[in-house]
Amino acid sequence: MPKIRLRLVLFFVLVFMLVVVGCQPDHSSNVVPVVVTAVPTTTTAAVPTSPPTPTLAPPPVVVNQTAETQPTDTPPTPTAVPLPEGIIGPTNFPENVNPLTGETVDPSVLARRPLAIKISNAPAIVRPQSGLNSADLVFEHYAEGGLTRFTAVFYSHDADPVGSIRSGRIIDLEIPKMYDAAFAYSGSSGPVRLMLRDSEFFDRIISPDFGHGGFFRVEDSNKAFEHTLFTSTYNLRYILDQRGQNTPPQFQNGMAFSQEPLNPGQPATQIEIGYDGTYVTWAYGAGDGRYTRWTDGVAHLDANTGQQLSFKNIIVLATHHENTDILEDNVGSGHYSIQIQIWGEGPVSIFRDGVRIDGRWHRDDPHDMLTFTDLDGNILPLAIGNSFIQLVPLGFENLTVSQ
Repeated sequence: MPKIRLRLVLFFVLVFMLVVVGCQPDHSSNVVPVVVTAVPTTTTAAVPTSPPTPTLAPPPVVVNQTAETQPTDTPPTPTAVPLPEGIIGPTNFPENVNPLTGETVDPSVLARRPLAIKISNAPAIVRPQSGLNSADLVFEHYAEGGLTRFTAVFYSHDADPVGSIRSGRIIDLEIPKMYDAAFAYSGSSGPVRLMLRDSEFFDRIISPDFGHGGFFRVEDSNKAFEHTLFTSTYNLRYILDQRGQNTPPQFQNGMAFSQEPLNPGQPATQIEIGYDGTYVTWAYGAGDGRYTRWTDGVAHLDANTGQQLSFKNIIVLATHHENTDILEDNVGSGHYSIQIQIWGEGPVSIFRDGVRIDGRWHRDDPHDMLTFTDLDGNILPLAIGNSFIQLVPLGFENLTVSQ
C-alpha cells in the first residue's frame, strides 16, 4: 500500500507540473504583439520633411488651363505673339534705341530721367516758343477758356532755353507717371498744387511753386510778366543730379515703331484741328516724311532754331473731358480746370507718312504710357521719330483731313 500511495502522489505532482507549465505564456510571441496595432499612428509614425515620392506617374500638364485654375501666386505664362516683321518694340528695345521715338541714339542719353515741361501756347504773343522741336513728345490740351497749353517730354535731346514756362494742370498728374519723368512748371491753382504735392513723383517736381530754382526771366516789353519765365534741360538735370533723381526711367510698357506703315490707311496730307480758341494745321511733306505746323494761320516756329515745328507722327486722341470746380482764373466769370481722363481706352487717329490710320489708344495702369492698336486689335506702330499728341474731347467734330 505505501508504494501505491507514493506512486499516486508522484502521478498527481507530475500532472500538476504539466498543467502549470502549459499555462505559462509563450514569450516568443511578443515579437509582434497585438497591442502594436492599437497604438495611434500619430505617436509611432515619423512626420515627413518632404513630400513622399509618388508611386504613380504625375498627371499630364493641362495646356489650356484657364487663369482661374492657376495658383494665385504663380501667374500664367503669357503666350508669345510674334510681331510683324519690321516692328521695333514694344518691349526689348536695343540699348541704343529710344523707346519714346524708336530712334538710334547714344545710349548714355537714355541713362537719365525724362523731363516733362509745361509750356505756354496762349496768347499768340508767346509764340514762337523755345525748345519744342527738341522734345520727343508734345501733348497739346485744353487748359480753359477754349485755349490750349503744352506739356513737352524731353528725353534724348536737350534744349536751352525752354519756354515760356506756365502753370500746371490736372493732366500733369498723369503725364509724368506715364514716362517716369520729372515735371517742371511755374505755378498752379491751390487744389492742383496740393494734388501735385501729394503725388508719387513729388520728389521729381521742379517748380517755383515749391521754392525751387532752375528758372530765369527773359524780359520782353511786349509780353506780360507771366510769359517771361524760362528754363533749360541742363538746369533741370543739374537739380535732379543734386537730388539723386536723374536716374534711368523704369518704363512699365512701351510703344512700337516701324519704318513703313503696316496698314495702308487713307491719304492724309493736311490735318486741321479746330480747338475753341486755337486753330491748328499740319501739312505733310513727302520729301522728309514729316508734318509741319501752322497755328491760327501762322507758321509755328521754334525760337531756338527759327525752324517750323516738325513731327513724324500726329496723334489725334479723343478722351473724356470732365469740368471741375477748380477755379483757374477770374477772367470774366472765371474759368475752371478740366480733368482730361487719359486712362482706359478710346478712339485715336494716327497720321504718319501721309496716311491716316484709325485705331484705339490704351492705358490700363497709371504707370502705363499710351499705346495704340488698330481696329482689329493689332499693334499700331508709329513712324520712327518724334510725336505730337493732340488731345480732344470725345465726339470732337472739328477734325478736317484732306488728301
